[in-house]
Amino acid sequence: MASVVGLLEERELAARQRVESLREAADRILAELAAAETNWERWVIARERVDQVLSAPRGPEMPAVPEDKPSERAGRAPVRSARSVVPVRRNGLDATALAPDYQRIVNLLVDHQRSGSGGAMGCQEIAAALGLDVVAAKVEGVRSKAKRLVERGWLAEDVPGRFSIAGGPGDGS
Repeated sequence: MASVVGLLEERELAARQRVESLREAADRILAELAAAETNWERWVIARERVDQVLSAPRGPEMPAVPEDKPSERAGRAPVRSARSVVPVRRNGLDATALAPDYQRIVNLLVDHQRSGSGGAMGCQEIAAALGLDVVAAKVEGVRSKAKRLVERGWLAEDVPGRFSIAGGPGDGS
């Protein structure tokens, strides 16, 4: 007759193997989703460019392909039609896997932690440090991104509304 402890260990092992299998499947699906979203974004951009070219007036002084002036591009965020994917943080994955806005938040908190300036930062502090206007819409955008980073293991929120780098794989860098 098998011991109770032995039976429990067998069940624990089976449960752990199931969790690991599901994590691998989730990582694979997230990678496929990111690739599909990138592909979709490229098609959206291609269609927008074709629309621009076809709708632009063409004359002898007008170039065939409208070009953005560097001064116009500098103050404008890139067009994104799909939601940014924040991968679950794991070994071998660093902040470069994140979309630029998320990277800026993580890198800011890493620098804040390394400088010894203190612990966690609030969303208004983060928005100000990122050079954003400290208005409700911008602060809420930062809060939304920070919460998503917490959900995926990149940041910690030990005190509600105060964010810091989460311990673990890569230490957020």
